Amino acid sequence: MDGTVETRAPMKLAISRKSAPNYTQGRRTFFKYRDLGVAEATGGSMRAQVMEGITGMTEPTGWHVHHCQAQFVYIIKGWVDLEFEDGTRTRLEVGDSVMIPGEMRHNEFGTSPDVEILELSVPGPMGTTPCDPPANMSR
Repeated sequence: MDGTVETRAPMKLAISRKSAPNYTQGRRTFFKYRDLGVAEATGGSMRAQVMEGITGMTEPTGWHVHHCQAQFVYIIKGWVDLEFEDGTRTRLEVGDSVMIPGEMRHNEFGTSPDVEILELSVPGPMGTTPCDPPANMSR
């Protein structure tokens, strides 16, 4: 050992049960948002939630950015169509994931009616701001 001491932010154990969901207000009306207790347990350094489709996407989210270091998305059920400022367009299906750097412009333009997504963000508070599409994108 070199004698350095690693310091970590205080964290608490957090257990979340699907049988006793803690639904919270979210960004989109076509999703239910289940808070997994991670933001509280980490003092806000990370957030985790499950987004469950209510009706399927009723309209594209529009181009936007999230104010965070990173957003991680993992598809549990169904699919979601995404496009990114670099021109990437993709459909993520069950078992697929994407790590979106903070402030990267993107747009969700379709989901299956039964979509279920695990979303993590670092840090936990993640603001969202609409933005213009990149010049190479039309939506």
